[in-house]
Amino acid sequence: MEVILIQDVDNLGAANEVVKVRNGYARNYLIPQKIALEANPSNMRMLEERMKQVRKKEEQMLAEINQVISKLKDGPLKIGAKTGTSGKIFGSVTPLQLSRAIREQKGYEIDRKKIHLIDEVKELGTHKANIDFGNGNSTEIEFEVVGE
Repeated sequence: MEVILIQDVDNLGAANEVVKVRNGYARNYLIPQKIALEANPSNMRMLEERMKQVRKKEEQMLAEINQVISKLKDGPLKIGAKTGTSGKIFGSVTPLQLSRAIREQKGYEIDRKKIHLIDEVKELGTHKANIDFGNGNSTEIEFEVVGE
């Protein structure tokens, strides 16, 4: 019997996937527990419509992510830091500081957990960081550390 999974099932398949299972397993467990639906023509049309909506949402998110990436690449961010006489900064620049700078200078809220510094930032100058937006979308941005 073929069923459409409503949610992920270990060792069977992911949500919105059509899988073939034994009749008893489908009738006695998957369908009564509302984990799956029978793969009849009307349910298959519902699945196709749901998949269209998911693709449309993903396209919108991708367009929004590309817009944010282009705005971040416009120019380097400037982060102020207290420095000593030799040009080294006190402490180091953290993803939290970078997140705040993006919010203040570019107008986008990016979670600090998505920002990964390529190298430890302990001196003035231009540095790079990676921002991971999820779903395989990431970008590398430049930021400049300037003395306050």
